[in-house]
Amino acid sequence: MSNREDQPEAVAPRQQIAAYYASPARRPEAVRALFNRFAGHYDLINHIFSFGSGAWYRRTCLRHAGIGPGMAVVDVAVGTGLLARQAQRLMQGDGTLIGIDLSEAMLGLAQKTLGIPLIQATAEALPLADGIADFVTMGYALRHLSDINLALSEALRLLRPGGKLVLLEVSAPSHPALRRAAGVFIGGMLPAVSALATRNRQAKALMAYHWQTIAAYAPPEAVVEALRRTGFQNVACASEFDFFRFYSGQKPRQSAIDSE
Repeated sequence: MSNREDQPEAVAPRQQIAAYYASPARRPEAVRALFNRFAGHYDLINHIFSFGSGAWYRRTCLRHAGIGPGMAVVDVAVGTGLLARQAQRLMQGDGTLIGIDLSEAMLGLAQKTLGIPLIQATAEALPLADGIADFVTMGYALRHLSDINLALSEALRLLRPGGKLVLLEVSAPSHPALRRAAGVFIGGMLPAVSALATRNRQAKALMAYHWQTIAAYAPPEAVVEALRRTGFQNVACASEFDFFRFYSGQKPRQSAIDSE
């Protein structure tokens, strides 16, 4: 595994979203405040964003990764529990599921439906012991993190040898024409639709923020490289519509020291 100093900065946002945080140091508090403000509308906005297919897609990705009964899963950036609920469904009441999130408002909503241990913390400093998880999952949160390299290192630490990291994310389409179309639809039309659906004009700001972070974030190949440099093996990235991304990586079953 390489040192953090050796890891590329390519996975940092291509530009700061100045309207939300002017410096990396202010990023966690700004993200926490944003999601606290919109927690009550988060599920509906995500339902609109995914055209109602979000639950199916999350469950499909988790099933493909191998989550099932008897597993120990840590869901980082659990939010209102959209991804964790699908993990629960696959685990069928047999296993351990822990949720972690920075926003207390999101955690409050998650607790109402999940009934699992929930911890308020950042992805860069997970207050859990080494090697406790078969899976670490994260849904659509990479682009909100202050330090993806540190977050990936923390996920690796939590995993048992052979355990898997599962990341769901969205990224701007690589084709220029599709990218422009996505900007018009997601950055322009969907914020207006979200405001109408929630009857809250501020919901428009959350959708606008989503597109700005999507457009500014690093390309998928930079995320794949970050996973490899952190120490993950069997790294893969699957794509749907050149927009939805499903990353996975595995913690080595045996360290170099152990194999000597």
